[in-house]
Amino acid sequence: MNKSKKVLLIITGGIAAYKSLEIIRGLKANNIDVTCILTKSGSEFVTPLSIESLSENKVYTDLFNLTDEHEMGHIQLSRQADIILVAPATANIMSKIAYGNTDDLASTVLVATNKPIIVAPAMNVRMWLNNATQRNIQTLRNDGIKFVGPENGEMACGEYGEGRMSEPSEIIKYTNDFINSLDFKPLRDFSALVTSGPTKEMIDPVRFISNESSGKQGYTIAEKLSSLGAYTTLISGPTKLPNPNVDKVVHVSSADEMMLECDKALPVNIAICAAAVADYKVMKQSETKIKKNGSRLDITLEENPDILSRLSKRNDKRPDLVVGFAAETEKLEENSKIKLEKKGCDWILGNNVSNGQVIGKDTNEIHFISKSETENWKQMRKEEVAEKLSHKIVQHLKS
Repeated sequence: MNKSKKVLLIITGGIAAYKSLEIIRGLKANNIDVTCILTKSGSEFVTPLSIESLSENKVYTDLFNLTDEHEMGHIQLSRQADIILVAPATANIMSKIAYGNTDDLASTVLVATNKPIIVAPAMNVRMWLNNATQRNIQTLRNDGIKFVGPENGEMACGEYGEGRMSEPSEIIKYTNDFINSLDFKPLRDFSALVTSGPTKEMIDPVRFISNESSGKQGYTIAEKLSSLGAYTTLISGPTKLPNPNVDKVVHVSSADEMMLECDKALPVNIAICAAAVADYKVMKQSETKIKKNGSRLDITLEENPDILSRLSKRNDKRPDLVVGFAAETEKLEENSKIKLEKKGCDWILGNNVSNGQVIGKDTNEIHFISKSETENWKQMRKEEVAEKLSHKIVQHLKS
């Protein structure tokens, strides 16, 4: 039962706003307390009276209402709920959140909150597919904001396509499941180490050897493990990503630095090596910038430390579960099995990087291999890979 759980529902302008009344009714049926913010444009479609009668709570509309600020200041309003749900979420409100604009009560609360945010987008298909909207969506996803929908369907404007708000029943279920997950901490007594991103191996002060890993997969894994209760340390090579919501983040550059920080993080129960560590480094880095002189430049490389193998084959402080990744361009299953055996880890997540659809992208297609099973995971968002992997970890450790 979610008796003590509270949702702050923000209703913005759009024809889908009328569905917010059904969302309120459904959340209340799940014993969730609902308080609502109604934007000025939202009030063109639904009335404060109808919302208040269903929610049984005061409806907030104006940032500059002295009475409202006295009773429940906008900062307190942004913090008193367990989650914030924006339904419908227009292109305008998503843009405000992405850029941190605060020109009304709804946007101010969304920027001021420290609670999880779920958005249920609703807009014309052309607005949804617009490049600016898609950039804002990616920003919100990177910031950890959850999306439910939108769906493909016929719209009030007569067009058909993606942008239709998900049905209230789906939004209610997603919100209820998310609220329940806030108390679901099966890894509360465990600790985790995750490596992510590329490494940079310097040739001289301005040149280096690296790769195009974005770090997205490792970051999402670390955040998911942390959300399940594990004390999580992320050791990250250079990325453009904001720090995820985990207990500790350590930024490194080279493979040697990453190995040193992994050793410092031990002991842990779970180690996941998702970083794209450079296999080789320059044997002798130049202390000054190498100048062109019209002849060939010869650089001698040596192997970098094998972090996955080092963690897997430790005699002391070996994690209970060590998971590696295998980025392959051919013979994916065969090479992944060889790596599993060679490195001594417990699981390998193999992916085919030859088609340019994994490194730096938002999706991944995994070939899961352990000593006892293999599974093919269809192409999915990297957040979904993190969730699937995390639940397998829970099952493994709890068994």
